[in-house]
Amino acid sequence: MVEKVLLEGCFPPIPTPFDADGRVDHDNLALNLEKWQKTPLNGFLVLGSNGEAVLLKREEKLETWKTAGQAIGSEHLFIAGTGCNSTGETVELTEKAARLGANAAMVVTPYYYKARMDHKALVVHYTDIADRSPIPIILYNVPAFTGVDLAADTIIELARHPNIIGMKESSGNVVKMGQVFHKSGDFQVLAGSGSFLLPALTVGAVGGVMALAAVAPHALSEIVECFQNGAMKRARDIQLRLISANAAVTSRFGIPGLKAALDLIGMYGGPVRPPLLPLGKEQKATIEEIMREAGILEGVE
Repeated sequence: MVEKVLLEGCFPPIPTPFDADGRVDHDNLALNLEKWQKTPLNGFLVLGSNGEAVLLKREEKLETWKTAGQAIGSEHLFIAGTGCNSTGETVELTEKAARLGANAAMVVTPYYYKARMDHKALVVHYTDIADRSPIPIILYNVPAFTGVDLAADTIIELARHPNIIGMKESSGNVVKMGQVFHKSGDFQVLAGSGSFLLPALTVGAVGGVMALAAVAPHALSEIVECFQNGAMKRARDIQLRLISANAAVTSRFGIPGLKAALDLIGMYGGPVRPPLLPLGKEQKATIEEIMREAGILEGVE
């Protein structure tokens, strides 16, 4: 029986830093993690969607996890994004991530043969991975990228597996989050975006894995704290203030926007990997204005 991992709180799916030559910048990866660990964040997802995982070679993934495993202290969770289209490759990467220090693995839905990814196929896929994984598995539902949407019934069935401990729900379907929480006991649901963290908490979510957490860790953590303490007006005010900033680093400008935002707060964002393109000057100015209005740049020199 794998030891239970608690997922309460805020986790950023950290961007993977690249140097000017397009290689993974391990020094800045370690430096960013050092800075993030001084904030209220509870841990880090390394090589999720915002980590440009699909653009990294296998060897690069292993080296990135190695650096992260060395940089992340025991008081923070290290979650590795190990999901692949192949069940077997996912198992292999999950085992390697565990050896490199990962406390849990987040596994995105397989998507290439999406028409065949029905309830049975997904249950068999995740069950096989969970049976063979030395660390707990977290489901990752992000239909905007994959075109596959985990149904509530599928999640509820998978939640019965002792080594599947939670899910990141990025669809924004708060009703589904509530259904899963209601039917699945101690299964841990995480909001997949800072735009609906508070609504997700109200239907049973324990926290979130959110791109915005990389640049606004204090504000998002305060939403969780306010919710837990019953300070709902304060939580709502923060949530509303962050909606535009969240869109800027996700749907509006994507990973290039998130990396530009990191540069603005004095951390390392740096270049993206092709075929992604960097932001232009006007887009960067827009991001800066949005972040300033959201209060994220207060105190930044």
